[in-house]
Amino acid sequence: MEKKRNTVELVVEGPRALFSDPITRVGGEKTSYYVPTYEALKGVVSSVYWKPTFIWVIDAVRIMNPIQTSSEGIRTKNYNGGNDLSLYTYLKNVRYQIRAHFVWNENRPELAADRIEHKHHNIAKRMIERGGRRDIFLGTRECQAYAAPCVFGEETGAYDSIDEFALGFMLHGITYADEATLPQEKGRMTLRFFRPVMRRGIIDFPCPEEIPETDKRLLHNIAIKKFGEKYQNFSGLSEFNEEIEL
Repeated sequence: MEKKRNTVELVVEGPRALFSDPITRVGGEKTSYYVPTYEALKGVVSSVYWKPTFIWVIDAVRIMNPIQTSSEGIRTKNYNGGNDLSLYTYLKNVRYQIRAHFVWNENRPELAADRIEHKHHNIAKRMIERGGRRDIFLGTRECQAYAAPCVFGEETGAYDSIDEFALGFMLHGITYADEATLPQEKGRMTLRFFRPVMRRGIIDFPCPEEIPETDKRLLHNIAIKKFGEKYQNFSGLSEFNEEIEL
């Protein structure tokens, strides 16, 4: 895949992860996919640095550690009172290399003055070096992770010698109303699914708009929330000048 001009590369790792398969969540129990979803990785990169001016696009993920699972009994709250005991199956000792780039959010014309590519790219790289702006989680709140810069493809991965590993039909992500690029998705929240294949440890993700309509599910209609007048023009705002100095 061609490397975009505003590409960032980072590695995230943690003691466990839970990218839960919706099918396994019936009855309160959760079982993780074997690999992270596009949406989970987008959440990771957004925790490092994000603005409504742009949308992160995940290009690829590289699975660095062997896929291992462990099960734990978790006491979940019963809303009728008391607690239930549920079985959660986590991924164990995970490490991923991520490659991503950003595109402008055309659904936010009121933020057009903030479309300064080199500014956002430089801030994103600095935030990766500092471990991110917000806490990073791998799927769920209890699966905290840590981010650092990397060169995508360097180091030895657990699956470098495996030519092809099909991972079945899994969740790709969610298209929200303010991120929709296709006319039929405007004003809607849509689920996307796809069939990932890991080749030599790397999963290349299709862009959300490349997912065929047969692999999408409409959840519901939703309106795009507009920002107030004070966000219409970013030039000269002190908070942005302070942010550039971070």
